[in-house]
Amino acid sequence: MKPKVLVTCPLPGGVLDRLQPHAEVEVYTSSEPLSKSRFIEKLQDKAAVISLLVDPLDEEVLSQAPELKLIANYAVGYDNIDVKAATERGIMVCNTPDVLTEATADLAWALLLGAARRIPSGDQYMREGRFSGWEPSLMLGSQVSGKTLGIVGMGRIGQATAARATGFGMKVLYTSSRTLAPSEESALNAKRVPLGELLQQADFVSLHAPYDAQNHHMIGEQALLQMKPTSYLINTARGALVDEAALVQALREGWIAGAGLDVFEKEPAMAEGLRELDNVVLAPHVGSATIEARTAMGRLCVDNVLAGLNGQRPPTLLHANGRGR
Repeated sequence: MKPKVLVTCPLPGGVLDRLQPHAEVEVYTSSEPLSKSRFIEKLQDKAAVISLLVDPLDEEVLSQAPELKLIANYAVGYDNIDVKAATERGIMVCNTPDVLTEATADLAWALLLGAARRIPSGDQYMREGRFSGWEPSLMLGSQVSGKTLGIVGMGRIGQATAARATGFGMKVLYTSSRTLAPSEESALNAKRVPLGELLQQADFVSLHAPYDAQNHHMIGEQALLQMKPTSYLINTARGALVDEAALVQALREGWIAGAGLDVFEKEPAMAEGLRELDNVVLAPHVGSATIEARTAMGRLCVDNVLAGLNGQRPPTLLHANGRGR
């Protein structure tokens, strides 16, 4: 009999075609969210699951999935999975690093430029027919070239985001769990500094740190007050890195100039008052939303499942101590 595999959402690019001959594949296609109880029910006889960030794979779920041998998370992050509990149960956990790095870095820059140059406001201004001619003070924003970019979390995506800053002649400050090699710092015009110093000096602060309990609300009221009133916050990492209520206050009261957000603390909901602000650019968690990246993510998930089911080591197998972004 073929092993059974659950896919919690249809995937683009026809990536499941390679899996069909080797497994009995069930794809959850309902428009209704997959509840935790329903998720547990569907996992009962599954040897593997291709999951999304919204799918909880905690101790409660894992303890009720007796046949589960492998989790292939369709994301680079995996804070929806209790990796330690999975490891203790002999369940392999995989993610999709590398393949979405460039797409997410591109999106970080789209948000940065969009916020600094007020692109969404200008677009709305034009669509409403309010443009009556060029004026010296119309839609004034912030220059990006020559400024200082702060990178919080210098993993793959952080480094890719920093690399793009070289074309803008920017100085890069970064915080990270490790220091880059001197040659890497030189290539990026980057310097490692404490978070407080980064917040005080950077004109643009871009978040690329993984989420865990220690990083919860790392950008809260105190951090926002440390930032310059002319600075911008960009978040393409995880919503809960930011205290959204404090951010709304900061944007309203001018603690910072603006923000660009692709992720939110309680997705798909946003903090009260956020949508009404015109100094924040909002995106619906589309950091990896290119045809190329999403297809590559699906292929990597399938590679992981096929390897695991065949008794081989999956290409991006995680350990209980996790991996960096």
